[in-house]
Amino acid sequence: MNVTDTDVRLTIEELARESGMTVRNIRNHQSRGLLSPPDVVARVGYYGPEHVERLRLIREMQDDGFNLGAIKRLLQSSPGSAEQLSRFRTAIATPDQDEDPEVISAAELAERFTGDPRNVERAISLGVLNRLGDDKFEVPSPAMLRAAEEAVARGVSVQAALQVVERLRSNSDAMARAFVRLFLDELWKPVRDSDEREERWPEVVEALERLRPVASETVVALFRQSLGTEMQAAFERELARQAKRKR
Repeated sequence: MNVTDTDVRLTIEELARESGMTVRNIRNHQSRGLLSPPDVVARVGYYGPEHVERLRLIREMQDDGFNLGAIKRLLQSSPGSAEQLSRFRTAIATPDQDEDPEVISAAELAERFTGDPRNVERAISLGVLNRLGDDKFEVPSPAMLRAAEEAVARGVSVQAALQVVERLRSNSDAMARAFVRLFLDELWKPVRDSDEREERWPEVVEALERLRPVASETVVALFRQSLGTEMQAAFERELARQAKRKR
């Protein structure tokens, strides 16, 4: 069945099979105002492609951690189509990384990072690891774990590496809030308060798609610049101390 065909009509049972939801969930979404009512013909409700897209969007947003209340507010305040809303969800929820998470065993983790088992709990609290059960762990950013592994192999203790991650996490959260505030003040609010909100909605989505990676690139560029400056200053001080000791 091609649900993109505007002439397709689905009963609620067919809609449930197509969307992967139960009939009970569909009725619940309707009662909450998340799904528009069906067209009723001869006392039978029929649904179309727009209902399928809406249910898929709701399911994707739930998978991203949005609760139904937040989803309802977004759907009510967003004049765009289901496709535009899906792009918006992707723009605000998709991590800016090309790598895929990895799953490793507890034995492999212990082999790569020997030491105090409490370090694992700390890594979990920092988001470096996620516990999956059955002695399995998810690594959201394998590149970050490899960097930590390289640092430990070079003589940095696991505890010291995690302390740096904790400080960087706090600073990263502050930088992220600054960019989010910039997006809200300069992109979202002018459109939200505009009489042309419906026509301008696509430009918000496009701006988020384009500027989110720019934010990441800006942070990386600033960090590289700051790291070079700090390293030069620090080692100049160390060399000066060494010179004084030799006198």
